[in-house]
Amino acid sequence: MNRIEKKERWGWYLFDFANTSFTVVVVTVAYALFFRFYVVGDEVVGDLYWGLGNSISMFIVGLTSPWLGAISDTTARKKLFIGIYSFLCIIATALMITVGAGDIWWGLLLFMVGNIGFQGGLVFYNAFLPEISPPGQIGKISGNGFAWGYVGALASLLISLPFALRATRLEDPGLLAPVFPISALFFLIFAIPFFLWVRERKPAVDTDVSPWREGWRRVRTTLGHLKRYRQTVRFLLAYFIYSDGINTVIAFGGIYAMGTLDFNFAQVLGFFAILQLAAIAGAWGFGILTDRWGAKQVVELTLAIWLVMAIWAVLVQSQGAFYAVGALAGIAMGSSQGASRALMAELTPANREAEFYGFYGLCGRFSAIVGTALFGLVSSLTGSQRWAVLSIAPFFAVGWLLLRTVDVEAGRAVIREENGQ
Repeated sequence: MNRIEKKERWGWYLFDFANTSFTVVVVTVAYALFFRFYVVGDEVVGDLYWGLGNSISMFIVGLTSPWLGAISDTTARKKLFIGIYSFLCIIATALMITVGAGDIWWGLLLFMVGNIGFQGGLVFYNAFLPEISPPGQIGKISGNGFAWGYVGALASLLISLPFALRATRLEDPGLLAPVFPISALFFLIFAIPFFLWVRERKPAVDTDVSPWREGWRRVRTTLGHLKRYRQTVRFLLAYFIYSDGINTVIAFGGIYAMGTLDFNFAQVLGFFAILQLAAIAGAWGFGILTDRWGAKQVVELTLAIWLVMAIWAVLVQSQGAFYAVGALAGIAMGSSQGASRALMAELTPANREAEFYGFYGLCGRFSAIVGTALFGLVSSLTGSQRWAVLSIAPFFAVGWLLLRTVDVEAGRAVIREENGQ
């Protein structure tokens, strides 16, 4: 690996380090709790609003990702799309400091815009993975990216800790508000190396129509030849199911800890610090194993871990035991996300990375519509978050069964034929 390639790879890692601050501070911990307990002020209604906000924002990203991905492949401007989406996320996150008690719709709008920016940018960011990974190392590179993302998440949690301790001591969740512009600044600063160091490799496609029309044409062509990509479709269906469970755990983990096990704000941050440490180990360790065992085998193993975690979370009664649940969830999260991204790269044709990762994003985002809405609905109907967590478990079991039907070698053969190899 030469010096330029190494620098470029670090730029790619640092973007994951930067944007994961949004996931942990906004989606999972601080803003999720701030919105539920301070803005809404009602636990049950807060769960419902939060689930709907997640679902709507994921729906918008999922619906547009394949088309915009095809456009970026045509114009060779993945970085431009990443920049636009990241700007939306950073601005929305910074403005969350303006949300007060009772500002439900304003607070929900900012969350949805920020989530669209975060999730939308990932489609184009992921599409760089096949380009920057040398042969036989795609699992390792993908895992390292997630590992550095979790390091960024841990750093964000440590920055948020003083505010959480003060909010806990004074019993005022509104004191968490300064964390949000700090998180936005964290994202902005550490994303800069990506835009300076990572380069677009693919040339723009010469076409007789506008990029917008060419994007639709490419998506229609792919949809018209789905039989050709049968193994990719099978994987995406499995991914659609099991990522539903993962996204729901991320969205409601902190809320479950406070609502069911009586964690305070500082304890929730400690819980997620443990989860992030475990996720770093999972992403790094299983990233190496992905290249040795195969991405599909690693995903299957991690789905079994997710299933055990979900059932254990329902049964756990003490706060101490729930910290152990968090560690197990962290290992599963880091490993399953890294291996899934690597498996998608194996089933993606050259020069169509952003389009296919758009379909990958569509499945991941659309799946979150079902899971988060289901959690909020079950919680509000039963008055128990334990039943809501139990509703997540089948997603991991069904996803595992569907993944077993994927023939990776057959999918690779189609890709090699299309690439002219």
